[in-house]
Amino acid sequence: MASKKKINKYGDVKVSAASLHPFDKDGMMTKQGGSFKSWNKRYFILKDRYLYYYKTSKDTTFTGRIDLETNSVAREEPTIKKVSKVFSISTSRRVFNMYPDKPEEVKPWLDAINKAIERTKLGGGLHGSSETGLQRSDNIQTNSNPQTNHQQQQIIKQENRGEPHMDSTHPPAAASDMSPRVRLSLAKGVVNFLKEQESKVLEFWQIWSESIPLKEDLTSGMAVEFHVATSADMQKLTWRTSGPQNIFIQKMVDFFWNVGAPESEIDRLNDVGALINPIKIGSWIDMSAKGGMDGGWFFPVDMPLKLAVESADAGEAVRKFAEWAETHGIQSIYTVGRDMGAAPPRQTEMRMKVPGPDFTEQLSLAMDAFETFGFPPIPDNAYRILKESNPEGQLSLSVITSSEGFVRLGLLAPFPSTNTVLSLCSISGGNQEEMAAFEASLGKDCPSYVEYQYLMKGFGYGVYKEGFDIVFHYIVGEEYSQ
Repeated sequence: MASKKKINKYGDVKVSAASLHPFDKDGMMTKQGGSFKSWNKRYFILKDRYLYYYKTSKDTTFTGRIDLETNSVAREEPTIKKVSKVFSISTSRRVFNMYPDKPEEVKPWLDAINKAIERTKLGGGLHGSSETGLQRSDNIQTNSNPQTNHQQQQIIKQENRGEPHMDSTHPPAAASDMSPRVRLSLAKGVVNFLKEQESKVLEFWQIWSESIPLKEDLTSGMAVEFHVATSADMQKLTWRTSGPQNIFIQKMVDFFWNVGAPESEIDRLNDVGALINPIKIGSWIDMSAKGGMDGGWFFPVDMPLKLAVESADAGEAVRKFAEWAETHGIQSIYTVGRDMGAAPPRQTEMRMKVPGPDFTEQLSLAMDAFETFGFPPIPDNAYRILKESNPEGQLSLSVITSSEGFVRLGLLAPFPSTNTVLSLCSISGGNQEEMAAFEASLGKDCPSYVEYQYLMKGFGYGVYKEGFDIVFHYIVGEEYSQ
């Protein structure tokens, strides 16, 4: 992202079609997309163990690349599309379906691809394993309870195989001694709506978790950060991870590509990245008990307000926000992010510190933002708890805009006490025992901060709670290189 050149999903800045000459085979074919099964014509080049594809034969950077692995399988699939012969290539990432312009070209393509796969097996230089799950941390403690310890080991074994685990109702007592990656998985296991084996939401979580770089990918001094947030009633969760740009970019873009994010939004990620050039980047996913799933990227770095605003879609909301922020002397933000969903309007989140010498003035300015942006005030019972908590530390605002208006506004207060959390759970319909189990899985006694949040009507899409909500945020921890 340090350059304004387009970065494709494998992190290569520029691999032109012409530079791959001589080819093992090339030609036009029509390929099926990822999660959204549209068919698009592409120019393919088979070179060694890679099958590159471009929009045209004159492109200077490829649109995508299929890595042929030792366990890849290429075969004809005549039942997929009746108008032409289709063949598939199965890899550890996904199954790719495509067909050439002329049916008689299917066999030559299959012969060439299978020869490339055989060469890969003989060379032994490519890992065909899909084991990209969690690795056991060296500092995991042995629990004295045999049943709990057995469960802990089963979870770690399953994660190493990339398999979701379901039974974490009694997390290990030594969760705080485990790696944050494993604790995140343990927390997932106590969420009721993620316990269904056939859950699409669980599958989405698994795909995302496998896209997080492993600590083996890091060099000395680097770290991967893990965060999670849950609504007080545990009906909606947000998972976030971030780390060094050069380590995260490839796997992040690959994740977006595999779950069907629009190519235009992947390009937008590159454009904003070139503008801001963040040291750290990250990905996030949202999910709800009603089947809601969304994801996107974020840059957790300080940046000028004007640069952050450039990442948002133009409209009245972002104009009003920028005007309000400048009026109140807000010149920088500490996080900007954007969703990568299939359908517009796109949503951009900006987080900033609320200026003011003390809690009272910060709270007053935050309430002014609710009014200025057209959000209802925080309900009286929640507002009373907020005022009585008198949090230590600066308040922050999370503002989400779209071309169609303001989407969501949240006031974040740091270090809520146990009494504050219990009181907010009580008014929000939260189950204190479930919340306690969730925190125990994370190895935490309380949230890092609490968000008093309002989602505008029409932006819940039937799967996310609209109106006011309480959200608890947890900084799970960092995983450093060995």
